Amino acid sequence: MTRETRPRKKKKIAEIQPERTHMPIQDANERIRNFDEVTQGYTEQHALAEAERCLVCPKAKCVDACPVSIDIPTFIDKVISGDFRGAWLTVTDANLMPAVCGRVCPQEDQCEGVCVIGKKLEPVAIGRLERYLGDRAIEEGWEAQTGIEPNGKRVGIVGSGPAGIACAADMAKAGCEVTVFEALHKPGGVLRYGIPEFRLPDEVIDAEVDNLKDLGVQIECNTLVGRLFTIEQMVREMGFDAVFIGTGAGTPRFMNIPGEYLNGVLSANELLTRCNLMKAGDFPNHDTPLGLGKRVAVIGAGNTAMDALRVSLRLGADQVVCVYRRSFDEAPARLEEIEHAAEEGIAFHWLSAPVEILDDGAGNVRGLRCIGFELGDPDESGRRRPVPVEGSEFELMVDTVVYAIGTDANPIIGQTSEIGLNKWGFIATDENLATSIPGVYAGGDIVTGGATVILAMGAGRKAASSIKQHLGLP
Repeated sequence: MTRETRPRKKKKIAEIQPERTHMPIQDANERIRNFDEVTQGYTEQHALAEAERCLVCPKAKCVDACPVSIDIPTFIDKVISGDFRGAWLTVTDANLMPAVCGRVCPQEDQCEGVCVIGKKLEPVAIGRLERYLGDRAIEEGWEAQTGIEPNGKRVGIVGSGPAGIACAADMAKAGCEVTVFEALHKPGGVLRYGIPEFRLPDEVIDAEVDNLKDLGVQIECNTLVGRLFTIEQMVREMGFDAVFIGTGAGTPRFMNIPGEYLNGVLSANELLTRCNLMKAGDFPNHDTPLGLGKRVAVIGAGNTAMDALRVSLRLGADQVVCVYRRSFDEAPARLEEIEHAAEEGIAFHWLSAPVEILDDGAGNVRGLRCIGFELGDPDESGRRRPVPVEGSEFELMVDTVVYAIGTDANPIIGQTSEIGLNKWGFIATDENLATSIPGVYAGGDIVTGGATVILAMGAGRKAASSIKQHLGLP
């Protein structure tokens, strides 16, 4: 009797391995010297062992908690049966990028956060299983069987980030002729420029973008919508029956404190784009000088801040510190990323924030003056509000300051079209993600502000559903 046909008895929590199957990782002392991927991924044996921890719930909360509604019990059940390609097809029916999302999505706050197993034991490592399937599909060259029937409708997608990719995939599966316009010279959006290769290798992005091309989607890079042509022209002159805008939120925020004009102050967006997309870490083989100092302070404690901290270390900084005005418990970054940063020697100044960047007298950064905080009552975000402590100022001797405190909307679409914006400059939409221009939809960070990859993909799928309804498609 094969694994596929052997009947499986109903599992009880008491019979399940309490801990997750270990994920092999690169040693901290080695990885700070390279950009190779830190987490090594599951083997088939690992994947089978972890899948066996799942109860395969008939009414699974994890599906509802997934922003793209992956049928998680079905794909894990297929893994248990050894039907890995079938499991991958189940995942890619909802998410064309499992190798990407398995690496960068905050599963602990979504599908794994509501896992029944997690009430008593460690939750099932759904993200690691998703990544395993995505990686195996890339390695073995799996292709989805689509059987797509063209319907004659044309859809334009502005931006090839997570929201744009998700919308493009669903519209292509529906039979539309889809063209994606990307401003940069490579597709992927924030996946490409915002996430370092030790977390998300370029070859993984390339492989899963190729899945989009296999659906017939055309991707035109070096095409800045709003400069070469407008949203209105796409609808009225270029023959698109519908348009989706997923341009993200790429304008960095600063604090407007003294010294932000000094040499040695930059945004995490600039640091990561120069390193990830323009290969500054390989200077002079790639002609992208960066001029990063030896003592770096990164302001913020989200995932982007963790990436900036760890990139700085790999680019040769001797000392790298994180400055965050709340405590460890309030830090928005994934716990795994904070732990990996700490293992690599990153120092953390919790309950601290800068009040001035200090000048060395020649227009360069020589230090950062900070003030200490204590936590008061919760604010509108639900986190306890940081309150400055009188007399707690101190100085950090640094020569580079990196801001990672959030982003605002990319402004070009708003500047070059008549599309409606909200008071913060993000595109305004209704509950169906329709904008003020008929036939034009928007989603992801350009609507909500900075969020996660998977939430942007969920918005892309929601917009695709609305576009199909708008076009009269099933």
